[in-house]
Amino acid sequence: MGTTKSLTVPGDESVAAFVAAVREALPAAGFWSMPVLAAVSGGGDSVALLVALRRLVPADAVRRLVVVHAEHDLRADAGDDRAFVEGMAGRMGLPFVTRRLEVRAVGGEGIEAAARRLRYAFFAEAAAETGGRHVVVAHTADDQAETILHRVLRGTAVGGLGGMSRARELAPGVSLLRPLLEVRRRLARDFLAGVGEEWREDPSNADRRHARNLLRHEVIATCERTRYPSCTEAIVRLGRQAAAISGALRSAAERLLDEHARRQADGSVVVRTAGLAGLDPLLLAEVFVALWCREGWPRRDMTARHYETLVRLALAERTADEMLALPGPVAVRFNAGHVVISRP
Repeated sequence: MGTTKSLTVPGDESVAAFVAAVREALPAAGFWSMPVLAAVSGGGDSVALLVALRRLVPADAVRRLVVVHAEHDLRADAGDDRAFVEGMAGRMGLPFVTRRLEVRAVGGEGIEAAARRLRYAFFAEAAAETGGRHVVVAHTADDQAETILHRVLRGTAVGGLGGMSRARELAPGVSLLRPLLEVRRRLARDFLAGVGEEWREDPSNADRRHARNLLRHEVIATCERTRYPSCTEAIVRLGRQAAAISGALRSAAERLLDEHARRQADGSVVVRTAGLAGLDPLLLAEVFVALWCREGWPRRDMTARHYETLVRLALAERTADEMLALPGPVAVRFNAGHVVISRP
């Protein structure tokens, strides 16, 4: 991550508030009964989270807090980040697990996507090896706002407006938790200043060629220092509301999917659209989103326009079959009254 950063401004209130925020975001019962893996890159957010977790772990469960670090082969100084995090773990008396990820060797997807996929796969394997039940990552409210805005600009469906979830399944029996999702990045820095803790700064975070960095440094930062100082909070609030609405839609869509879809012997799925013709197009689009989720088909490149096209063609009157190719790849054949969807 390039250089080591530190602040020395005292702030007892910032320290207490940050630790309290982390405590409130963790499961209330049984959290420390099994190993907890803290994903630490060496950056300010993950270092702050680790320090807070070290303060919260019961004295008799210290060895259940495991530090995991993914060393990507994307920068020459990645080994320095690993050494920094390993040193922190040793100083705190915590187990340390690391793996070097060969991201550049992966083809067929972008560097960021490949790094993310390999990183989470490593976390899941580390949890299995250590018996961990929870993997804790340090995504903040700032990361959430960037995620939501990024999805808006890429053309997300309603569900995408909810951003990242506070908890999700990482692997069978293993949860991924984001206890900082309601906490601003600057509060993590205030906390580190209050405890006098250093962190590593990744110079690539300033590279505007990456979409997230462009949104962070150009779009959101400009809004916050000019006419919209509460820009991040407003986006995150919208995300919470969208997540609640999306949850209600998803529940209805899953019930409709159970009633009107069936899987065939060849693995394809038939959706009987004749019985869905009276639905609002938005709800029908959510039925297809639910199908993609249930089948585990890739959704990253599926935009709102793709789902809108699905709905329009599914409800159109026709005398002959029609085909549609979607990202994944997923193939769709439209017949009168039903749709056949498969992933080759």
